Amino acid sequence: MARKFFGTDGIRGLANGEKLTPELALRVGMATGLAFRRGDYTHRVVIGKDTRRSGYMLEYALSAGFTAVGMDVLLLGPMPTPAVAMLTRSLRADIGVMISASHNPYDDNGIKLFRPDGYKLSDSFELEIEKLIDADLSERLARGRNVGRIRRIEEARTRYVEYAKRTLPREIDFTGLRVVVDCANGAAYKTAPEVLWELGAEVIPIGVAPDGFNINDGYGSTAPAALIDKVKEMRADIGIALDGDADRVLVVDEKGEVVDGDQLMAVIASSWHRRGQLQGQGVVATVMSNLGLQRYLDGLGLSLERTKVGDRYVLEAMRAKGFNVGGEQSGHIILSDFTTTGDGLVAALQLLSVVREEGKPVSEICHKFEPVPQLLQNVRYQRGKPLEDKSIKQLIADSEARLGSGGRLIIRESGTEPVIRVMGEGDDAVLVNKVVGDIVSAIGAVS
Repeated sequence: MARKFFGTDGIRGLANGEKLTPELALRVGMATGLAFRRGDYTHRVVIGKDTRRSGYMLEYALSAGFTAVGMDVLLLGPMPTPAVAMLTRSLRADIGVMISASHNPYDDNGIKLFRPDGYKLSDSFELEIEKLIDADLSERLARGRNVGRIRRIEEARTRYVEYAKRTLPREIDFTGLRVVVDCANGAAYKTAPEVLWELGAEVIPIGVAPDGFNINDGYGSTAPAALIDKVKEMRADIGIALDGDADRVLVVDEKGEVVDGDQLMAVIASSWHRRGQLQGQGVVATVMSNLGLQRYLDGLGLSLERTKVGDRYVLEAMRAKGFNVGGEQSGHIILSDFTTTGDGLVAALQLLSVVREEGKPVSEICHKFEPVPQLLQNVRYQRGKPLEDKSIKQLIADSEARLGSGGRLIIRESGTEPVIRVMGEGDDAVLVNKVVGDIVSAIGAVS
């Protein structure tokens, strides 16, 4: 059954656009609150947000919805997505909510929901909530003394800072390491520099002056140029870039070279494997991860389990098959020994612990394999379903045959915006570029 509101990562869209409005947020609050009721006790929900101006609007609309069905609301303020997941468990809440559009521009926003155990909702549960959003709930609203109340949790940031530090052995500190951290003017603008400083690093923060409109604008994991320049300027040992809600990470080595999520997974998996900490004898990643990662893991006697795109699907496979390291090339790294969702800061701390342990430059530690030539291009479309066009289908089939067994072609629609992503990889870079370019041009012509 097609979903009306939820995409691959919650509800997302232009704030006050056709989809994401205060009215919808109010309905989401009421519907989710009713879906999670498990008795007559007073239920509670924690709500965090990133630094977008529209976060205020959605925060209070959601709060109104939850209190209207008798839930108490605990407001966390600006807080990374993984912190909301952790605090949902820590505060014994029935629901966790993160208001964020992750790496999208400031005028977008979104609503992510977490279960009491800190995991994201299943597709079936989201469908249940969607039915309630469209239903008449007037007879199920709380009245009188049963209406919920709202409270702000002032110590939320301190709780997350201590949690992040505890993911490392007590004896590890980063004294002597010069670290540039780019917080994308987003949710981690206070927590990330604080954690790194308390662990002894010399911290140079950038992207830590949010104004409601500059989130992800020229900073963060999707715009690494500022981080690269600062690492070179300060002769730093490493640069760490988070995205707007800090659930993904990108690293820059001391030479100014970008390190993506595939290399980070290789570093963490090989280190944990060497220490006997790696579970499942492998890593879970998506179909977008580079073939070079698969070949590297093969050389260690480890497997690479692939899922469709989306960190929720990575996590589902990790839980089902007993893995504790997984993630996406984009930098969503899930370390299930510590987290129930991607946590960019915790992944960066694990990398820094390897840097400290091995005493080598980041450029050496983070180059575990030579990536296979890979090209990803996005095509924005205005109407229709371009991938259902017969000529496009035939071109894709012909292109897969041209790449053969030594390459891969992945074409998918974005779950959050009207974009088709075309990814090709293979040992022949010229052929990969040709194949991807032809498909992108053809899709653009029919849409």
